Amino acid sequence: MKDLTLASPLTSLPGIGKTRAEAFGRLGVFCVRDLLYHFPRAYENRGDVKTVAEALDGETHALSLVVATEPKTANIRRGMSITKFRAFDGSGTVEILFFNQPYCRDVFSVGDEFRFFGKLTEERRTLRLTNPAYERIIPGEPLPEFVPRYPLGEGITPKIVANAVAVALGCLSELVDFLPENIRQKHEFPTLGTAIKILHDPPSKELLRQALDRLAFDEYLTFSLGLALSRHPAEKARGVACKRLGITPLLALLPYELTDSQKQAVREIAADMSRDGGPPMSRILVGDVGCGKTICAAIAAYIAVLNGHQAAIMAPTEILARQHYADLAPLFKALGARTELLLGSTPARERTRIYNSLTASFDERTDVLIGTHTLLNDRLTFSDLALAVTDEQHRFGVSQRAAIRNKVPSTHLLVMSATPIPRTLALVLYGDLDISRITELPRGRQRVDTHLIGEALRERLNGFIRQAVRDGGQVYIVCPAIEEDEDGAVPLGRVLLGGGHDPIPMKTAVEHAERLMTVFPEYTVAYLHGKMKPAEKDEVMQRFVAGKIDILVSTTVIEVGVNVPNASLMIVENAERFGLSQLHQLRGRVGRGTRKSYCILVSDATADTTRRRLNALCNTYDGYEIAEEDLRLRGPGDFLATNGDTTLRQSGGLHFSAIATAAGAHILSAAFSEAAAIMEADPDLTHTENQLLADHVKHLFALDKHTIS
Repeated sequence: MKDLTLASPLTSLPGIGKTRAEAFGRLGVFCVRDLLYHFPRAYENRGDVKTVAEALDGETHALSLVVATEPKTANIRRGMSITKFRAFDGSGTVEILFFNQPYCRDVFSVGDEFRFFGKLTEERRTLRLTNPAYERIIPGEPLPEFVPRYPLGEGITPKIVANAVAVALGCLSELVDFLPENIRQKHEFPTLGTAIKILHDPPSKELLRQALDRLAFDEYLTFSLGLALSRHPAEKARGVACKRLGITPLLALLPYELTDSQKQAVREIAADMSRDGGPPMSRILVGDVGCGKTICAAIAAYIAVLNGHQAAIMAPTEILARQHYADLAPLFKALGARTELLLGSTPARERTRIYNSLTASFDERTDVLIGTHTLLNDRLTFSDLALAVTDEQHRFGVSQRAAIRNKVPSTHLLVMSATPIPRTLALVLYGDLDISRITELPRGRQRVDTHLIGEALRERLNGFIRQAVRDGGQVYIVCPAIEEDEDGAVPLGRVLLGGGHDPIPMKTAVEHAERLMTVFPEYTVAYLHGKMKPAEKDEVMQRFVAGKIDILVSTTVIEVGVNVPNASLMIVENAERFGLSQLHQLRGRVGRGTRKSYCILVSDATADTTRRRLNALCNTYDGYEIAEEDLRLRGPGDFLATNGDTTLRQSGGLHFSAIATAAGAHILSAAFSEAAAIMEADPDLTHTENQLLADHVKHLFALDKHTIS
């Protein structure tokens, strides 16, 4: 279109008025450039054409069929019509049905050949395709192998997105490729414009893979460079030197001895905090669920208080913040330190009191503040903050760490993560942080026996659940998150990495919970999932913690959960759909108390690689070993997954897109290596060949103009 540019609003495109533009806006798409970066979430693999004889009942297939009978339309009831005809290939016949699409009578004629794509079903020995996608087959005009499926929203249909993208692709020539040419050629990547064109209109699986690799590489490279550059201001600041390190009074209050890993982590934290004239601590403490990170953070907070300063501890959820407060406030009180809890739900009067207590006189002020992201509130100020602890759990990112540093540049920063992250990935994700790893579980912690079973043992599993509850325990049952790729589209991860999972029906949390309510009428069954309001989720978890729920059916939202010592059985449905690290994280939710605990993986998957993966979890309990294997087999997606589809391109929204999370570990390693080489040769990205890259990184990270000189 004439005069259309990358910056043009969506209303400049044909067919998009104010209402549709607002609907696109809810997807984070506001202009033509955004539309080009509105990448498909999956692809329909229409190039994998099956014969009727090869096609399986209940699965989605592409079939090349010849129309055998004239289409007939009938009104089956008021307001509903059905158009029906038969089509065939050399191996069989299929009945084609279209509901409320009477115009199909004029599309299909006897003898015409079409490629149909849809779910095949069998009823009364008749194979059927209902409302399939279709394309006429014309000799000499090849059909696309992969057809994109886009993230949609209310008021946005696939056709609307496809038409808009087709027009937007005319602006690709305006896109500036920020990747240095020597790096692009070294890795044989397509240009940025070519990669984006292929992504929206893939000519082949191989070219699609190359395009996806290029765009994933871009995200990792710019993220790594942004982390390195964002560290510069912190390096210029001077941390508060906490010289008094007498933590014996706190250790004496603990009913256990720290593990060697914990002691080493504490030594590293203490060394950072006591540096005289050095930069403030920037450290991440990484380890399994239940390995004792929180007490290490409490020791760091005590060091700050011991030296006359304040400390803040942030958790990703209110219920976890409450748990931290319940565990730590009595400990700090015994040591003479004043602790407060600040949540989003804290009443206004109480909130004001807490705000005032942070800047009160030394004898009356709050020493340790525990809370959620409300601690980042601009109205909240400390009189002498020396330490900020964030319970990362994939909820706090670079922007939040920067917000903490902006409050008090001299503040020591300690980040906790309950995912044992492979070292290579940790260096990319947390390049602005030093890393401490806790590799041991506390002494006396029981191993959670893990078993893999199939649906055939469902009745025995139900008996096992009854026994666990009768014995006084509680049960977690985890179902896979509901994905939109159930319709036969190929998720990005399977395009990039190959493989995938067997087409086994998914159990969803709500439906499975309702089913279990009838199976176990004598027990209290509840469900939990990410689409519930925070207050609703907290209420369910509080009831579970209090023992008022016997069986909790959930999505992986409980991966970021609280300590429930009474929970002794974890069941993971459709285990084939989870990564090893995610399964290991879920397993860590049980075995927190004195009860013997178990984790049961339920899967009827038959693929050799899937069975080997799941059996490996039954025999391996080292989180780092599992994480390394997961990175090798599945790429970094499970470690980077976020709660939405926000992409890295959005200023300040430093999350990874589905493309990056689906890429293989080799792309991650290549991008990190290139970023390290660039920073070594050009620490401030001032060289001419890196100028476009510097501008791109600065925009993404919303870095201050003085950061990159």
